[in-house]
Amino acid sequence: MSQFPFTAVVGMDQMRLALALNAVSPEIGGVLARGEKGTAKSTTVRALAAVLPPVTVVVGCRFSCDPARPDAECPDGPHPVGVASTTRPAALRELPVGATEDRLTGSLDLEKALTEGISTYTPGLLAGAHRGVLYVDEVNLLHDHLVDLLLDAAALGTSYVERDGVSVRHAARFLLVGTMNPEEGELRPQLLDRFGLTVEVAAPREAPLRAEVVRRRLAFDADPVAFTARFADDEQALATRIADARALLPDVVLDDPTLERIATVCASFDVDGLRADIVTARTAAAHAAWHGRTDVTTEDVRVAATLALPHRRRRNPFDAPGLDPQQLEDALDDTEPDPGPESPPDPPGGGAPDPDGPRPDGSAEPSGGSGNDGTDEQPAPAGDGVGPDPTDESVDAPGPDPADVEDGPGPAPSVAAPVAAPTEPRQVRRLEVPGVGEGTPGRRSRARTATGRVTGSERPTGRLTSLHLTSTLLAAAPHQQARGRTGPGLHLVRDDLRAARREGRESNLVLFVVDASGSMAARTRMGQVKGAVLSLLLDAYQRRDKVGMITFSGAGAQLVLPATSSVEAAAARLTELPTGGRTPLADGLLLAHETLARERLRDPSRRPLLVVVTDGRVTTGGSPAPAAGLLRERGVAALVLDCEAGRVRLGLAAELAVQLGAQVLPLAELTGEQSIASTVRGMREAA
Repeated sequence: MSQFPFTAVVGMDQMRLALALNAVSPEIGGVLARGEKGTAKSTTVRALAAVLPPVTVVVGCRFSCDPARPDAECPDGPHPVGVASTTRPAALRELPVGATEDRLTGSLDLEKALTEGISTYTPGLLAGAHRGVLYVDEVNLLHDHLVDLLLDAAALGTSYVERDGVSVRHAARFLLVGTMNPEEGELRPQLLDRFGLTVEVAAPREAPLRAEVVRRRLAFDADPVAFTARFADDEQALATRIADARALLPDVVLDDPTLERIATVCASFDVDGLRADIVTARTAAAHAAWHGRTDVTTEDVRVAATLALPHRRRRNPFDAPGLDPQQLEDALDDTEPDPGPESPPDPPGGGAPDPDGPRPDGSAEPSGGSGNDGTDEQPAPAGDGVGPDPTDESVDAPGPDPADVEDGPGPAPSVAAPVAAPTEPRQVRRLEVPGVGEGTPGRRSRARTATGRVTGSERPTGRLTSLHLTSTLLAAAPHQQARGRTGPGLHLVRDDLRAARREGRESNLVLFVVDASGSMAARTRMGQVKGAVLSLLLDAYQRRDKVGMITFSGAGAQLVLPATSSVEAAAARLTELPTGGRTPLADGLLLAHETLARERLRDPSRRPLLVVVTDGRVTTGGSPAPAAGLLRERGVAALVLDCEAGRVRLGLAAELAVQLGAQVLPLAELTGEQSIASTVRGMREAA
């Protein structure tokens, strides 16, 4: 099957440049491309392998050993000097989101080892990607334990398999490329930092460029062979340029003034650790080699910083990646300028764009708005604590008193629907769904998972990947005489094998039901309420949960955020949430019941956690007891966050908690240290 040519991609200048620099210097650490869906991220990555230099490998080696420098510990080795070799194209392997650990790292065939006495190791994707490209589409949705293995191998250049007493290692040096849609959630900051470069990708907004994208795609689909032949010369020219730059790279000089300039730039953005300095230095050297130079200029440092620093300056998970260009210029101005020639950054191939076709050197038109320069305006990060004092009554209640508005019919007018600034998020108690689930691996509730501590054994239902040795021996021992064993060792059959049953943590669906009525704003509490929910959202981000949000006020309830992995989207909706109007609590609970029923059909294994944020007041819509009873009958684990304040308290939130079979927690105690899992479990048992 023909692959869309790399040089035929329209725009994507920053992404193509980042990929080319990593092809020149794989030590940079890979590329993470972030952007909206349908922007040709995957197409661009898959096209890269065709322009990479071919690799020479040992004939018959499953681990692609270099015959000039064979791996001394290769499982297929050792390879003698002068071993037969062959040349093949660079490999591109894709890691699916649903892959298992043994598919990534490889595994020993335990069944053959125990029943036939044959030790057979099956290589995984890391071995297949050695000296090539490993591509992870939607890397932000990849399970955490797979991401850890993947990035450790990328950093060390070696894959280790330590399982069931078996130890195997092999070289795994590859160009790591990940793509993701931020709407589906972010990578954890420490994992984001492991990618060398990052680029922001967006579709072009200019009609001629969009038309050219469609024109080329249709031409490729109609006749892939002819379309690929049209760009063959451009592909060859780009492949030659990458090979030449890779050969020149060892001669590039990073002198002390340049290294100090890089250190000054990285320090000015207050990045953590020194990985940013190392990656920026390697990228600047690769950029110089890309332009055929052996001296690193200020422009090389500028381009390297633009690619290597945006994702490393995030101070909390809700900060959007980006780089202030003026701050970068100020940092460069603080160092002595390099008098050498400067070359403006260009996409692979360089030259001026030609809307009617590819340029002679293989590059395509600029996207005109890809946002890859880091200067795009980004929404203000939620939860930064900046803004009016949430305890100031003028913030929550300008104009008429919201308490008066609540008594009026219908939705509150805009003047009485203020938007309170949330307080700064804080660490909260760990909320946990009672029982043991079987959902997606995460960090919240107990669950049976493929990783974690061993809690028992069971008969395997498919391929055996995790042997419980003791149970296997106990199952086989009573049958040894009947099987005619006369010497040492055990005679095992398939029915003797037992798989380890493990318990770890799962992620959950955390559904927030937030009271946005006038009673919340009347006592200037909405700022603290938003801060508390924002703290819970931060906790959900760290525990890899999906989140959803329902608000109720005025005439009814609305689902302002369907269940999503993008906690950032929930934080943005929460920050912009106005208050005012009546309090239809029953409507909010009914909508929560309907929402959870739909999500149960979509993802039956993901258990929900309902968080109701209210003071318990009801001014319209009837009693919440029937709706609460429906949720309780469904066995939905719930928490009522009591927002009632003042000297005289009615305890309405506590009554709602009893109706839900839930734990009630005062707003002020949310940041306590004790887990409420035991309390929720106790209330379930009492019911």
